[in-house]
Amino acid sequence: MKTFLQLTLVIFAFQLTLAQTSKGTIVIDSIYSENLVNDFGENPTREVGVYLPPNYETETKKYPVIYFLHGFYGDHTMLEQMKEILDFAIATKRIRPFILVVPNQKTTYEGSFYANSGVFGNWEDFTVQDLVSYMDGNYRTIPKKESRGITGHSMGGYGALNIAMKHPDVFNTVYAISPGALAIVREYGPNSSTFIELAEISTYEELEKTYFGKVMVAFGRSWSPNPDSPPFYCDFPFGYEDEELVIHQETLKKWHDNMPFYNLENYIDNLKSLNAIKMDWGRNAGERFTQQCKMFSVKLENLGIKHFAEEYIGTHVNNIYTKDGRIPQQVLPFFEYYLQFD
Repeated sequence: MKTFLQLTLVIFAFQLTLAQTSKGTIVIDSIYSENLVNDFGENPTREVGVYLPPNYETETKKYPVIYFLHGFYGDHTMLEQMKEILDFAIATKRIRPFILVVPNQKTTYEGSFYANSGVFGNWEDFTVQDLVSYMDGNYRTIPKKESRGITGHSMGGYGALNIAMKHPDVFNTVYAISPGALAIVREYGPNSSTFIELAEISTYEELEKTYFGKVMVAFGRSWSPNPDSPPFYCDFPFGYEDEELVIHQETLKKWHDNMPFYNLENYIDNLKSLNAIKMDWGRNAGERFTQQCKMFSVKLENLGIKHFAEEYIGTHVNNIYTKDGRIPQQVLPFFEYYLQFD
C-alpha cells in the first residue's frame, strides 16, 4: 500500500511538472527603428509581443517563427488573449513548438497597413528588415525563409499577403485571415456613402464618428500622404465638389499600387516562388470582404498561382481566436505542414 501511494505521488508530481512546462511564455520586447522616424508623432520605438514555446528557457533548440500582423485598432497586447490557443495547439500536436511574434503597428490613425508611407513611417521596411533581423539576432530562431511564416487578420491579412508577395526571400509561407484592403469595392468605392461623409468632415472629432472615414484616412496616410494637406495630411482618390463626384486619378493610382489585387501581374514570379499561400474569409463577414477575397482568389487562379482559399461559416471576427476557431484548427496546422522545423 505504501509503495502504491508513493508511486501515485510520483505520477502526480510528474503530471504536475508536465502541466507546468506545457505552457509557453510571453515576452514584451521593443525595437527602435530608423525606418519609422517621422515628423508627425508616430513613435519609432515599437513594442513587440513574443510568444516563446514551452521549455524555451531550458532547451537549446531553434524554432521557426510565425509573424502575426494585427488588425485595425489592434496592437501587440492581443497576444495575451492568443496565448491559450497557442499553448493548446502545441499541447494537442496541431503544431510543433514555434515562436510567434506580434509587432505593435497601431498608429495615431489606428493602423499602419504595414505600408511604406514615407511621411508617417516606413512600416513595411520595419516589418521586413528591422523586425526579422531583431528576432533572428535576439531569439533562437531558424533564420531562413523556409522557417518564417507570415499571417494576420483583416488589416493584418492584407499586410501578410502584400509583404509575402513582395518579399518571398524573407517570408516563404503566408496565410491571410479575412484580409481587407485588397481592392476598391463597396464601402471603399466612389459610389458608397463613405466619401460623401468624408467630404463633409473637417475635424478629427467629426472623423471619430465614422468608422469607414477613419479607415479611408488610414489608407490615405499609408498610401497617399500629403504633409501639406491638413487636417488629415493625405489625399483621397474620390471627392465631391458641388455634390458631384470627382475622381483624382493620380491618387487613385497610388491606392491601386498598394492594393494587392491590382498588382498580382507584377509579382507572378514572386508568388510562384512562395512555398504555400492560403486565405480564408467568413461567409457572413459582409459583402466588402467576401467580394474582394473571391476576386483575389479568382485572379490568382487565372494567373496560375497555386493557393488555397476557403469560405467558412462565420463573420469577420468570430470563429477565429477560440480553441475550435481558425487559428488553432486551420492556421497553425497549415504552418506545421509547410514550415521547416529544426
